[in-house]
Amino acid sequence: MQVGFVIGTATATVKHPSLNGWKLLVVQPYLADGRTPDGEPVLAVDSLGAGAGEQVLMTSDGKGTRTLLKNENTPVRWSVMGIVDE
Repeated sequence: MQVGFVIGTATATVKHPSLNGWKLLVVQPYLADGRTPDGEPVLAVDSLGAGAGEQVLMTSDGKGTRTLLKNENTPVRWSVMGIVDE
């Protein structure tokens, strides 16, 4: 699990069939301090309705993401599992 800041959304004209109907977020991961960026932004599948400017909890649990998308062959690694409420 990792905290991240939603930068925006991603739009794809061609994507894996498992992503049809799913919102893709561009998220900047942060270190545990919540202020220091941790690497490059990542794409995360969102089922909770998070938007730009929000802080989210993400997971890279492949099995959990495959279960969420109901597809064993999805290339997705990151998914949003919570929106941080301040």
